[in-house]
Parts: sequence; C-alpha cells; structure tokens
Amino acid sequence: MTGGPMRRAAALLLGVCLLWPAPPVSAAERGPVGWASAGPGTTGGAGGRTWTVDTRAELKEALANGGEPTAPKVIRVVGDINGHEGDDGSLLGEQDYAPGYDLGTYMSCFGEDGSAWSDTRFDHCKRQRQLRQTGSNREKAQIQLTVPSNTTLVGAGRDARLLGVFLTVNTGRNIIVRGLHLEAPVDHFTGWSPDDGTHGSWNARFDALTVITGRNIWIDHCTFTDGRFPDREAPPGFHGERVQRHDGLLDIEDGSDFVTVSDSRFEDHDKAILIGSGDGRGDRDRGHLKVTFARNLFDGIGQRAPRVRFGQVHAVNNVHRGRPPLYALGVGVESAIFSERNVFRYPGAAPSVALAAYGGERFHDTGSWFNGRPARLNAVASGLGLGSDVGWDPADVYDYRPLTSPSAVERYVLRHAGAGRPDGRP
Repeated sequence: MTGGPMRRAAALLLGVCLLWPAPPVSAAERGPVGWASAGPGTTGGAGGRTWTVDTRAELKEALANGGEPTAPKVIRVVGDINGHEGDDGSLLGEQDYAPGYDLGTYMSCFGEDGSAWSDTRFDHCKRQRQLRQTGSNREKAQIQLTVPSNTTLVGAGRDARLLGVFLTVNTGRNIIVRGLHLEAPVDHFTGWSPDDGTHGSWNARFDALTVITGRNIWIDHCTFTDGRFPDREAPPGFHGERVQRHDGLLDIEDGSDFVTVSDSRFEDHDKAILIGSGDGRGDRDRGHLKVTFARNLFDGIGQRAPRVRFGQVHAVNNVHRGRPPLYALGVGVESAIFSERNVFRYPGAAPSVALAAYGGERFHDTGSWFNGRPARLNAVASGLGLGSDVGWDPADVYDYRPLTSPSAVERYVLRHAGAGRPDGRP
C-alpha cells in the first residue's frame, strides 16, 4: 500500500513491541461474553486478509477490501488516523467545508436570547443557514467511515487512535472493534434548536461510533473520549452555557442486536451511550437491542451510561465514578435492564443518581454497590415507579461469571479496561 511510508517503516523497526495486539490473542480466542456470543457468535474477520493502515485513505481502502467489503478481513491501525485528513495528507477544517461560515454570525440570527431563528434578522442569516447545512454534509462525507460485515478493526500497539472519525456500522454483521482510542468528532456545524427542552439545545451530529441495524458486534478494550476537544473548552453559547459540539460516544439503534461492549473506557463526556432510535420507533427496535455491558469504566460521564429504549440490556461489573452525574442508567420506553454487581463511586452523592426513569416501567439490580455499601437500586427503582420483574435473566441466555466483590470489580476494571491495557481473566 502507498502512503505513510515513514510511519510504517518506524513501526516495522519496532517489530512486535509496537505491533503487539491489544488485547492479546487469547481474548479473541475466547470470544466475547454476553449477547455478542449469541446466535452464530462474533468472530469478525478471522481467517481473512490482513491490512495494516496508518492514514485515512488507507483505512478507507482496507474497509473496501479490494472490492469485496464483506469478505473476512483484519485491519490493523498503526498510530493516529485523523478523519479530517485529505487524500494529500492535509487536515481539513471548518473553512474547507464551508468557506465564510462563522458560528458567532450564525448564532446572531437567533437573537440575543436564542429564542427564534429569522432569515431576515440580518442580511447574512439566510446565507449562514445555507453554509451550515452544506458544511455539515461535507464534513459528514469526509469523516464518516463505515465498517462492513466480517471485519476486525484492531489497534496495533498501545497508541492506535481514530481522531475525529465518525465510525459507523450500517447493516453490518459479525464485526469486532478492539484496542482503539476513539476520539469523538467535533461537529463544526452543530445546530441550535430553540424549542428543544426548556431553553433550547445544541444538537451535534456525529458520534465516535454508531451501530445502525448491526448484528453480532463486539466492542472490546476501546477508549471513548472527547480527547483534545473537551466540552469545557467549547465557545460560549446561549444562556451562559457552552456550545455543544459533540453528540454521543456510542449509539446503538435501528434494530441492532447481539452486541457486547466489554473492558472499555468512557471518559469525560456528557451524553455517553444511547440505545434505541426513539420512543416512537418500536416498529424497528421492539424485540431487538440485546446488548451486554461488561467490565467497563464510566469516568466523568454526565448521563446515558447507558440510556436504553426497548431492548434487553445486561450491565454487569461496570465501574461508574467521578463527578456525580445527572444519572447513570436511564430506563426508557419498554426497556428491560438487568443490572448486576456494578460499582458506583460518587462521593457525597445519594444512590438515586445511579438511576433515572424516562418512560420505562421495569428495572432489576442484583448486588450493586454505591460508595462501598449495598446500592439497593431496586428500592430506588421502586421510588421511581419501576417494577423489578424485567422478564429475563442473562444466566438463562448465555454463560458468564461475574466478579462478586466491589474490590474485585474495581481492581479488574481499573487495570484492564481501555485501549492498550492487558487482557484479564475475571
């Protein structure tokens, strides 16, 4: 392959030290725990062609796999790949996508309080609206990379990163994403919606990873974060709040099924994980959205860890810590969350921050802990009007062995969860 020769040469000189798979092969040999083991299981691109990539163009070529995108393939990512990297190696920015667009000028067309848009408020308003729409579409076309069926996308070494890539699965099956730092894209053209919520809301467009109608997906040993562009450094917006330039870290929607997220980190983000397409999308999601979250770290997450609509979701041996969130687990419409032996560390907060009801009716917890004591989340759920019979038990569906003490859970997760960290045996 062409492109990035200096970086690849350096990688090859370092040999197995740099190209040491993360996590080790033993994890892949064992396969996923949880829902991703259901049905035919999840093996990714095992046995197929192997690609090694270190540029966006090379990654795009590898995903196409020589004109056979759904044939088995293993794609090894070396170093940093930036979603805004053009074919000539230059990095594209806001003005490349929409010359003349300006966030402050766009905001002025809503008035000082952001209450309503008007094309005629200023002479520039209609043009700024058009530029924002055009720029958003061009940015999406640049940064979105879709993972097809029968693919393993794995970080080669401890420092493999996808920076500002909008990684998507769209009807793909049998996919593994492992050992990668995923830095959430910055939406240069985020939109303000005055009627969204009490005072309006920003609506960014891109997640770090979105799974749409995917089946048998295993996300393992990854780190999801805002990285170089934290929300606290975003420009000022309306009502004294910052502009929201990020959407979620991970969304799973539109009838996706048999997904496991294991040994991963979700860090310093507001709305982390959304499962389900919307309250009114039962026609697509009902009977699907079977997802397992096992041994993950949620550190500094504001909400949605995860928020669930529909679906049977098993959350086991996860660690939630940092500043107290708005909530951790969100019980949405027709959801059936089975929470088991999770650890919540929010000093000074009450167990009520672990749970929120958003139209759901059922939630069950077994043996979780809050600040070192039994969390009693079923009592919290009862206070929210939620029943404890979720209608299913993970032990009836797949084999797994949970850690049974808070110290064991924290010790395992803090050592093993995230990209570049060693595999462990819980």
